[in-house]
Amino acid sequence: MEATFRWVLVTALAPVTWGATYYVTHQFLPADHPLYGAVIRALPAGLLLLLVRRRRPHGSWWWRSLILGTLNMGAFFALVYLAAQRLPTSIAATIMATSPVVMMLFAWAALTTRPRVAQLVGAATGIAGVSLMLLDGTGGVDAVGVTASLTAMLLSSLGYVLAKKWSGDVDVFSLTAWQLVAGGTVLVPVAIVVEGRPPHLDGAAIVAFGFVSVIATALAFAAWFTGLRHLDAGAVGLVGLLNPVTGVLLGTVVAGETLAAHQVGGLSLVLLGILLGQPALARLVARVRRPRAAPHHPAADPQPPAASPPRMAR
Repeated sequence: MEATFRWVLVTALAPVTWGATYYVTHQFLPADHPLYGAVIRALPAGLLLLLVRRRRPHGSWWWRSLILGTLNMGAFFALVYLAAQRLPTSIAATIMATSPVVMMLFAWAALTTRPRVAQLVGAATGIAGVSLMLLDGTGGVDAVGVTASLTAMLLSSLGYVLAKKWSGDVDVFSLTAWQLVAGGTVLVPVAIVVEGRPPHLDGAAIVAFGFVSVIATALAFAAWFTGLRHLDAGAVGLVGLLNPVTGVLLGTVVAGETLAAHQVGGLSLVLLGILLGQPALARLVARVRRPRAAPHHPAADPQPPAASPPRMAR
């Protein structure tokens, strides 16, 4: 159980840093260059990990890296950037928070990993908490933004499950690096055609991209895929609910936003959902509920009868 809890903590690093990118992107990064933003986020992070683990793809991993990189990095980064432009943060985060359920269903189909009742209850509880915490009754939802957010959630959920299925013989750093480089490379010609020249970056934007690329991408995705290797997809998806929670908490601490009573309740539900979906918690509950055997007292054991003295041979 201690080992499982350790991998949960490692995995949690990813959604926590991803939650921080909401504030960083909104405050410091150019809002009208989602494709270049995705390229600048993905490529430096992938090259950095390649320096750490100098290993090139081999065999089928050339096309696998291209598929996973497009799903998990390139298309995902660009679509999330677009959704952030077109939607209120509350709606975009709530749509992305449905990914645990989708990951469970994809894992069921691709890995024959049937979701446990506790995971389904945890996912439903967490999504209800995110909705309660973030939904603010904003009207006029942008259809393009909703489509972008839903597509990003579906693509990444499928990509994460495929990464878990294929990555048995590849170390985490190589797996992450290949995807980042492939995803960023695929986006370069698209960004040039669609957005033209790269955006001008001031000092604050360079520092912000450094955080997003090194911490919230290279380090975060290495932690995320490590979690996928040691935990089942449903449990990892539930840990991902920390993403919108971090965004709201950072808004209250850094941006001075007020956390209302219903948001506190929603935050509690999200944390409860994460705990309910963890197999380590289920084993702990089962251990607590298991009846304990009566204590053993050696002195109370019946004593064997004394041996008869040996008879003299006649």
